[in-house]
Amino acid sequence: MGKVGFIGLGTMGLPMAGHLLEKGHDLIIWNRTPEKADSLVAKGANLASDLQHLAEQCEHVMLCVSRTEDVREVVSAMSSHLKPGSIVVDHSTILPQGAEEIQRELALKNIGFVDAPITGGSMGAEAGTLTIFCGGDEDVIQQIMPRLEAYAKRAEIVGGPGTGQWMKLANQIAVGGALQALCESMAFASKAGLNLEQVCSMLGGGAAGSWAFNNYGPKILNSDWTPGFAIRHQRKDFGYCILAAKEIDAAIPGTELVDQLLNQTEEALGGDVTTAALYLTLKKLGADR
Repeated sequence: MGKVGFIGLGTMGLPMAGHLLEKGHDLIIWNRTPEKADSLVAKGANLASDLQHLAEQCEHVMLCVSRTEDVREVVSAMSSHLKPGSIVVDHSTILPQGAEEIQRELALKNIGFVDAPITGGSMGAEAGTLTIFCGGDEDVIQQIMPRLEAYAKRAEIVGGPGTGQWMKLANQIAVGGALQALCESMAFASKAGLNLEQVCSMLGGGAAGSWAFNNYGPKILNSDWTPGFAIRHQRKDFGYCILAAKEIDAAIPGTELVDQLLNQTEEALGGDVTTAALYLTLKKLGADR
């Protein structure tokens, strides 16, 4: 395979790009804050001077940015510099309609586009065990599968353009419910004077168990409010869930409630703490009753 570009070296993107490098892929990177690329450059990655320079050199380009408008901005800067037959893979969580529109626009230039949002948190990115929901043309997705295998335990085609994002929004709805269940249960147990380590161990190993219990339970026990997955990113995703639900006449009252509670947490602690800090909000709500 030719060169692969990676754009967006945040909490998720940095370790993902690192796995590509470790697996022998010829890697070119770019980030708005160039200093974040230093660790990868020291290991042999090439730092592009700008997005156009990266696009001109790469067969495949992976994005891991934030919002729909961020993806549009990056793709717009690259589109006239990408070679026909190249493929853009977007690991960001964006609106499904945005993914569909970008796919159509790039297809006119014979450039492939795959909406491939990820789940598994920073822990999954660091371990190379992410799950990836791939939406797009099957032949295009098959071409980039060897890249995805560098940092995914499971990457599957879920449908045509935009379906990766629909699947990710369904995932975020489930994530929100599991987060609420964990934090509400732990706050209740704390008020009841139970041993929280025992709560995590016994509930997490039984019918109440979940990814949230296994991964965020220890963070609550250790009062570790570092991401994880930051509240501002979770609330961005919930915003997309709420917009998408209105479009298809779906009811997601639980997600709306968790978003409102995370808004209180964000106002108190800022948007860069872990979503598991919802536990603190629920404890305070109990004290304020």
